[in-house]
Amino acid sequence: MTDFPRRSLLKSSLAALAVSGGITAAGTAPTQAAPAGIPLVRKRLTLPSGIASGDVTSSSAVLWSRASGQGRITATLRAVDDAGNILRGPLAFNRVLRGPWATEASDFTAKIHADRLPAGTRFAYTLGFEDDGGALSETQQGTFRTAPGSGGGTYGSGTSGSGAGAAAGGGAPSSGTQSFVWTGDTAGQGWGINQDIGGMRGYQAMHQTRPDFFIHSGDTIYADGPIAATVTEKDGQLWRNIVTEEVSKVAETLKEFRGRHRYNSMDANMRALFADVPVIAQWDDHETHNNWYPGQIIDDARYTERNVNVLAARGRQAWQENMPISDSAALWRPGTFDGGSYQPARIYRKISRGPQLDVFCLDMRTFKSPNTDGKEPYATRILGQEQLDWLIREVRNSTATWKVIAADLPLGIIVPDGPVNQESLSNREDGAPLGRELEIAGVLSAFKRHGVKNTVWLTADVHYCAAHHYSPERAAFTDFDPFWEFVAGPINAGSFGPNAMDGTFGPEVVFSKAGRFAGESPRDGENQYFGHVELGTDDTFNVSLRNANGAVLFRKTLTPQR
Repeated sequence: MTDFPRRSLLKSSLAALAVSGGITAAGTAPTQAAPAGIPLVRKRLTLPSGIASGDVTSSSAVLWSRASGQGRITATLRAVDDAGNILRGPLAFNRVLRGPWATEASDFTAKIHADRLPAGTRFAYTLGFEDDGGALSETQQGTFRTAPGSGGGTYGSGTSGSGAGAAAGGGAPSSGTQSFVWTGDTAGQGWGINQDIGGMRGYQAMHQTRPDFFIHSGDTIYADGPIAATVTEKDGQLWRNIVTEEVSKVAETLKEFRGRHRYNSMDANMRALFADVPVIAQWDDHETHNNWYPGQIIDDARYTERNVNVLAARGRQAWQENMPISDSAALWRPGTFDGGSYQPARIYRKISRGPQLDVFCLDMRTFKSPNTDGKEPYATRILGQEQLDWLIREVRNSTATWKVIAADLPLGIIVPDGPVNQESLSNREDGAPLGRELEIAGVLSAFKRHGVKNTVWLTADVHYCAAHHYSPERAAFTDFDPFWEFVAGPINAGSFGPNAMDGTFGPEVVFSKAGRFAGESPRDGENQYFGHVELGTDDTFNVSLRNANGAVLFRKTLTPQR
């Protein structure tokens, strides 16, 4: 255990004395000593934003929380069966971990990187913080399951893939199947936490499917969307938001960006899901500003700081602090935005989920070229060369049956940025690839050249749900193998769509479902969407698109190619 710095310890001790009357505001001793025999009262640390696990693989997990003040994060991990009973004998696992200090510099957030975990095992974990005197904060409990190992089995469960809260099993290895959910777009367009309807109920609907993990496909916050106390809906109903100071205006300062994440974690549904279901987090534009790209000077009268690189650096730091994403040295890369000393870890990464599944998380924002009409005869950036090479190499080398590519922007959907420019990949023309489309064409062509099979693209962003099949038979560009893309979201934001499609890669809209009108509120949950995937014992990839009430709107079973 690393000793806490003596200077910080002295500072904390002086602060405690000030509270108890042992020192004046000026830093001098009081004229009259406090009566003897009165014990020093210490304020116990709390966990105001809950707890979370993330990036869980077959052997590792990231554990996260935020304290109410300075403290060292601690965790206890125990292997349990699906009823929560502690496993004994050869399956027993009990470990106490101490991580870094949560300080003001990290907004009192901290993470523990737990490794050397047994595969296919359900864990009950307890998180808390030790203050500088060694006193333990309040603690909170959660669960997660490591992915199946190379043998495909899980331990401590008779029904693997059940995530949180399934029925008790017999403790023998099982088939090793798993399920997960994905969506995007939280607290957008002014639709925040409305206690009248039970808060952000889409998170509860996802939780009730008992998934093994959750992919948040971006727009985890809406830093550019103020939240007012009340909003009058189109039918005249009054929507009532919880409001904090930080969400009442657009986020510009680091404090305001952090406040956006704190706000979302006030929702009980989100906190419950994050405690029980590991998160794989991505970011998109609204963590900074709508449709932004590096180097942009935004034209938005609400802002005093209009250099998007400055805003993105602050937004990225707040996002990285509040998401259970690894900050380990193995992922460390210099940040694109160097407006300060903070250099975030890499967002694009691979999460290995056992023999059936690898998840490849993309970062389609950090390296993005300016939004133009997308018709350049040369390749412009959506991934950047380093990420492009990484994606091709890692997918080519993957031995998992299914390769899920988690994208924060869709492939064939036209997403305008004004009357001419394009926000996403498509350029509104059905011909040969141009501009950003050339990067994706290179990826798809490389997959075909290397014999990659069973890729599925998952995304959010456009605030409706859809199933798209891409095939060279319908495409202007034909050097690729057919594949599916599934779109789901928003989970608590305005509903929009459906958008028109670009025909370059030959998409067929097999299914789509959008809101009744643009900007529709999440009130009844009918047009808030998430996706659910269950991997079968026969390696089938079973996709469903659902609304925030849990209703299944569309199903598709994909059979793996061998």
